[in-house]
Order: sequence, then structure tokens, then C-alpha cells
Amino acid sequence: MSLDSITQSVDEAVSGFFEPIATWLGEVVFYSVPVGGTDLPLIVAWLVVAGLVFTGWFGFVQVRKFKLALDVVRGKYDEKGSAGEVNHFQALTAAVSGTVGLGNIAGVAVAVSIGGPGATFWMILCGLLGMATKFVEVTLGVKYREVHADGTVSGGPMHYLPKGLADRFGKNGKTLGKVLAVLASFFVLFFGLFGGNLFQVNQSYAQLVSVTGGEDGLMGSSAGALFFGILIAALVGIVLLGGIRSIANVTSRLVPAMAGIYIAACLVVILVHVSAVPAAIVTIIEGAFNPQGVAGGVLGALIIGFKRAAFSNEAGLGSAPIAHSAVKTKHPASEGLVALLEPFIDTVVICTMTALTIVIANPASWAEARKGESIGGVTITSDAFATVLPWFPYILTVAVLLFAISTVLTWGYYGLKAWTHLFGRSRASELTYKVVYTLFAIAGSLLTLQTLIDMADAVLFMLAVINIIGLYLLAPVVKRELNSFLEFVRARNAGEITENDESDESDEDQEPVKTTV
Repeated sequence: MSLDSITQSVDEAVSGFFEPIATWLGEVVFYSVPVGGTDLPLIVAWLVVAGLVFTGWFGFVQVRKFKLALDVVRGKYDEKGSAGEVNHFQALTAAVSGTVGLGNIAGVAVAVSIGGPGATFWMILCGLLGMATKFVEVTLGVKYREVHADGTVSGGPMHYLPKGLADRFGKNGKTLGKVLAVLASFFVLFFGLFGGNLFQVNQSYAQLVSVTGGEDGLMGSSAGALFFGILIAALVGIVLLGGIRSIANVTSRLVPAMAGIYIAACLVVILVHVSAVPAAIVTIIEGAFNPQGVAGGVLGALIIGFKRAAFSNEAGLGSAPIAHSAVKTKHPASEGLVALLEPFIDTVVICTMTALTIVIANPASWAEARKGESIGGVTITSDAFATVLPWFPYILTVAVLLFAISTVLTWGYYGLKAWTHLFGRSRASELTYKVVYTLFAIAGSLLTLQTLIDMADAVLFMLAVINIIGLYLLAPVVKRELNSFLEFVRARNAGEITENDESDESDEDQEPVKTTV
């Protein structure tokens, strides 16, 4: 029996078994209500409302403290002796690598095809709102993290939900928190294996095949697929064995590189069509408020833009706090401020650059997609670049590979923290997970398992439901942490605290970082 027939049989068997479950779960999680001639997924509304609430609650922190966030990333307010494994910049790039991916390339193209150019405006707005949500969840992630005896750190919703709820509501909160922590761990682990690993490898392999002669080309055979899967698995396994420090070292170089390549290509297209930029901006703004020519009218453009942004930057989903919790800091809100830069980079910058490039280049495939033709998002984006750079599909392949590898690495770490919360931190337990995760990378080049990937998407957004409830309940804690850090910044700027001062200047309400064995 050939490898092709084996993988096809496995695909069909798995899909046949899980398809009813995936269909039901998708209908529940992504339940939509008709609004203004289009459908609004309630989960998207849930994420957007959270962004609005936290933006108001914290007084537009994403605007007022943007410069301070940049200063923190640069290390201006670092303190010697802080617990943690990585610096602010490394924590940011590790988290960004988990969100910046194929959605920024293909998903945006789909958004501006279905929702029209105006979807870009609402995508930007949703990204700005998501900055506040990310600030809240990451502050809690650092506040309630666990620093283990060996210096490694564990954080995320599986930690701040039980500890935070116990702090605020006592025994009942503790019981509820433990249940939510188990659910959160399962959700993160499931998505990590299928959405953060298998899907990324599968899509990057498909792009590689397309630029190397298709199914009849160099990489189109089963042997080519197996070789690609083993290569990615080996790279991921080696980095994953090194823990968050190793992942951060890679992503701190990989993320700027891949973002730089992609943004540079966008700028080339924009500069070549620079005379069309004003008209493109007008088209985007008019499309955001003009119901003519857009599916579902203005609400259609708004919903599609919000949906793309919410799915892209993962604000409120609880995943990013896992990476950010490893930061070296004594003030949780300092990393919360760093984290609010994440949706800005992912959505406001990279997604917008993609949309602007497509609108300006106006490739034929985009026009066809807007008429209802079924055309892949990657194809539209690639065609937009090809109007200026005929060889760009090769550069796009490099970008896709970099995006995919960085996402696989980051979700490997997220999954590890979920696994150890469920099954313990023993060396055998961690090694078992890392072996399983690398095997999934190999499977990603051979199998599609689309049904399980669809389930993974639904599962991840189920996490958003319980996570945001926790964020609402614990927002007063975040307020105290922010005030504490701002007082520290004031004292540091006034010279009352020096960079070498290792004392913790936190207020009396702040609890020390819990250390566990």
C-alpha cells in the first residue's frame, strides 16, 4: 500500500468520525444572528465588546500609554533580580509569532473580497480595541504566574483564573477556577496540536509545492511531503527542547525578519503605485460607511473587518499570556503594556499593509473574488504583489515558511504549559509531549485532517468565553497593578529609584510571585 493511499485512508477515517462533532461544535461556538442583511457571529461580538469595555475601563490605555509601552520594550524600566526567563522584547516577539501567520496574508484578502475595501477600516478599529483586552489578560498572566524552583515559569489562563478567582471570591471562586483551568488547558492543548501545528505545516507545505512545480514538481511527491515534515519536525523539536529561552531567541530574530520582508514587499508595491494611495485610502473610508456595493452593507463590512481582526490577533483568547508570563519583571502591568503592542503589530500594521497592497494593486483575481468567484486568499495576495514583483511568489513562500515555523514554535510552548498543567511537570511528561508535538508536525505535511482543524478553531474560541468572564471579574486587580507600575515609573524618572535597585516597589496590595517546586 502506498503512502498516499495510507494518508488518504487516515484522513477519511478521522473526518468521518469527527465530522458530526465538529459540525455541532462549530454551530454552537460560531452561532450567528442576522444583522442588517448579514450574519454576526456572537463570539466576535463577545470579543469586540470586551475591547470596548476595557478601553473605557482603563481610559484608552492603548493610546495614552503607547509611548510608555515602547520604552518598556526597549528596556528603559528593567530591574535587576526580576524573576522570569526572557526580556520584554523576547516575550513580545514570542507572542507575536503565535498570531502573525497565514491569516495576515490569506485571511485579509478574503476579508476585503467579501466585505469590500471598507472592511479594512473596521479591522483597524477592532485591532485598536483588542490592544486593551490584551493588556488586561497579560497583566493577569504575569501577576498570577508560577516561578518554579529551576527558574522556569508557567502562566496563562490555567493559572490566573483559579488563583485570581480564589483571591476575589474565596472558596467558591477557587473551585470554579480549578474547573475553568482544566478546560482552558484542554482548549489550548487541542488547538496547539491541530491549529497551531498541523495546520501551519500543512499550509506552508502546500505553498512550497505550488512554487516548485505543483504535484508533479520536486516537492509534490509523498517522499517530498515526508521530507518536509521531518525537516520541520526536527527544527521544531530542537528549539522546543530548549524551552521558552530557546524559542524566544529564535523568534526575537525570526519575527522581525519575517515582518520586515513582508512589510518591505508591501511598501515596494505601494511606492510603485504611490499615485493611487490617496484614492485607495478614500475607497477604504468610503467603503466603511457606504452600504453600496458591499455584501450586507455597512454592517457587512464592519462584521467582516471585526471578524478578521478578532481571529488574527487573538486578543481575549488567553493564549498570549502564556508566552508573556515568562518575562523578567517585578511589575505585571509592565508586560501588560508591552502586550498591547501585539494587536497593533499584527492587525493595525501587518493586516492593514496587506489590505492596502491589494486595494492599490487591484489584481484581476481580487475583482473576480468580489464577484463571488472562489479564489484562495493567498492567490489574491500573491497576485497583488506580482503586479510589481513577478517573482514574488518565491518571496511569499519564504514569508509563509517563516510565519508557519514561528507559529508552530510558539504554540508548541503554549501546548507544553497546558500539558504540564494537566499531566504534571515531570521530565518524562514533558518529553512525551515534545515527541507527540513533533510527530504532529510530520503529519501536517501528509494529512489535512480539516475536520479536526475546524474543531480546533471552535475549541480555541470556547476559551475566549471563559477567559473574558475571568477578565471582567479580575479587572480591579489589573487597575491596582497598573497604578503600581505607573508609580514605579514616576519614581524611576524622578531618580528616586535607580536601575540597580533590586527592591520591589510594588504597593501593599500586590502579592509576591508564587514559587513552586
